[in-house]
Amino acid sequence: MTATTLSEGRAADRRAPAPARRRSAGRWFTDTGWRHVVGVVFIVYAVFPIVYVLSASLSAGGTLTGSNQLFDTISGTNYAALADTAFWSWFANSVQVAVVTAIGTVLMGAAAAYAFSRFRFQGRRAGLTTLLIVQMFPQMLAFVAIFLLLISLGEVVPALGLNSKVALVCVYLGGALGVNTFLMYGFFNTIPRELDEAAKIDGATHAQTYWTIILRLVTPILAVVALLSIIATFGEFVIARVLLQSESNWTLAVGLYSWVSSLLEANWGLFAAGAVISTIPILALFMFLQKYIVGGLTAGSVKG
Repeated sequence: MTATTLSEGRAADRRAPAPARRRSAGRWFTDTGWRHVVGVVFIVYAVFPIVYVLSASLSAGGTLTGSNQLFDTISGTNYAALADTAFWSWFANSVQVAVVTAIGTVLMGAAAAYAFSRFRFQGRRAGLTTLLIVQMFPQMLAFVAIFLLLISLGEVVPALGLNSKVALVCVYLGGALGVNTFLMYGFFNTIPRELDEAAKIDGATHAQTYWTIILRLVTPILAVVALLSIIATFGEFVIARVLLQSESNWTLAVGLYSWVSSLLEANWGLFAAGAVISTIPILALFMFLQKYIVGGLTAGSVKG
């Protein structure tokens, strides 16, 4: 073996990476393992109630105590029995209220956010701050005042009185305007003003700029606001229970509560089956709008 070959071999040995040292179990747990443990604990904590309700919905006994042994018996009796109740009418009412509220919330919030973001007027900053502060107090604190207000308003305009889905939508819209305006405001600020100026040079009005350019660029935040509005109104109970009087106008949350409000006549099997079905549209909508959620919630924090 020549000297040249020996020197090349030593150089190759120096260039070869040292074998990776395997971490001990204690070191792995300290670095990353505890995160996996915390994640598994939270997943079990979140999934177990869902599995329990699903098991109760498939139990023909109609009780929650009979579901202590998960999926001990599997039957579709509770789901079939929903057809003999007003469940689907309540489901349709909830969908109507949630969709109309979401559309109104998006339109009103986007218009207000555009005005606060693009126009400069006296009281602009104070008005935006006031909207946010007022929305810190939940509507449940004012449900007595809302009830009395709708009683008086119903004497003048029956469509806006008690037991009206239109009145319920109006109450929801008033409660969601402030926080959604503030949320959209940060996102609107990320849209360059040069686009507005270029559109104005081309002869576009403020309305044309708003509807044809700005709204298309803020689609992620519109999707997020619509999703949050649907989730909030679809399962809302307190305001709907106070305002809606007749069973035919009840939303899903109010109707399901009526099945278990009496301890002696509670039908937990029907309740669980209805709860499982009511989660399907929200889950499907969340999966459909998932690509917009992260961008819509984080983009507004870049520039405010």
